Amino acid sequence: MAIDLNQLSRPTAGRPMMATIFSEGGMGKTTLAAMYPRPVFIRTEDGTASLEGHPDAMLFPVAKSTGDVFEAIEALATQEHDRKTLVIDSVTQFEKLAVREIIDSEPNPKCKNMAAAHGGYGKAFGMLDKRHQELREAADYLATDCGMNVVFIAHATVEDLELPDMDKYSRYTIHLHRNRQYDCVHHYSNNADMVAFIRLKTNLRGTDSGKKRAISDGEREIICFPVASNISKNRYNITESISFNLEGPFPFEQYVAK
Repeated sequence: MAIDLNQLSRPTAGRPMMATIFSEGGMGKTTLAAMYPRPVFIRTEDGTASLEGHPDAMLFPVAKSTGDVFEAIEALATQEHDRKTLVIDSVTQFEKLAVREIIDSEPNPKCKNMAAAHGGYGKAFGMLDKRHQELREAADYLATDCGMNVVFIAHATVEDLELPDMDKYSRYTIHLHRNRQYDCVHHYSNNADMVAFIRLKTNLRGTDSGKKRAISDGEREIICFPVASNISKNRYNITESISFNLEGPFPFEQYVAK
């Protein structure tokens, strides 16, 4: 009997989801995360204004260090609670906290950059990569052992790709450190159930000068399947963009653990 490999890799609907949501500012990342069942936010930045209308969301105090983030995760793993979704808001700011700590721990007080810190040769970036790995492993524990959905929120940036089989082009990606030696993005894209990019629905219209202008009425859409313009994926057989309204409904209702 033939085996459908897609069925082997696709999570069963209703089991904990591991997701990364990213976009440029103001697209509704935090609002979308708040739609998940009984969310609790571990915040490395203060986006509480986006949570109005979501009284079910609970908030840890804004983390001042990566240690605060791990202490909050430990509390969720060891103490009784009714939360079903962990939201890390955001991993981009978590990285900034980690960078500051790595530089502050450099024995030479005159060294203020990652390239030269801790002896150079990429060692400091290796320390940063390890910190992201520790965060991912802690979140994996909450998903597998505690049955919680996990949502990583991230900011977006643009990267240039030079592939051997096509011309150079640009795409949106998660705003984290990335080079040939250490790729911090993969901690939140590899082995994730969903990587979702929120963007405005945009149309191009010609002008009198012959140039094209981008037009949008403010309507948002979620891209969570492979496209060239941004990194995105899912394990739920979603193949089309999803309209996203900040007022609801929750677009992933059928896929997440409740």
